[in-house]
Amino acid sequence: MTQKVVSGDELKQTTLGQELNDEQCRVLAKVCLRRTVENGEVLFQEGVASDTLFVIISGRFAVSRDTGRGFSDTLHLLAAAHLPGESGFLDGAPHSATLRAVGEAEVVTLDRTHLEALLVDHPILVYKVMRAIVHSIREIIRRMNRQHSELLSYINPNIGRF
Repeated sequence: MTQKVVSGDELKQTTLGQELNDEQCRVLAKVCLRRTVENGEVLFQEGVASDTLFVIISGRFAVSRDTGRGFSDTLHLLAAAHLPGESGFLDGAPHSATLRAVGEAEVVTLDRTHLEALLVDHPILVYKVMRAIVHSIREIIRRMNRQHSELLSYINPNIGRF
């Protein structure tokens, strides 16, 4: 694992930086790090709490959960622009799944304490970052609802048809 400083220009290209102006991106970049994640490396573990938000810059990550039967099920693959760890970042709850790199990947990391430190001097920046996180969570809910409907239709093709 290698960590580097992230620039405001790089941050502007991410999900977190889309609503931020150039100056806000430079301020936020000062509290973020860019990290290389090796193939197979675990970014975070199911059941373990973390105060870090991740922004996937490149590569893919397998989202998996322990089945209780001695192996894990892969639930989803995340790629660039996703914000894994957003719920735990917001509420401090343990992660509901494990995230493992599939090939080499790059992420930007943001610790909750660093974002909170910007609250007094840069409240609009913090507000816009929180909006990006909420947007990400809403997209996850939409995807899950769509998959739920597809699964119901697969199990019972007559559902929803009158």
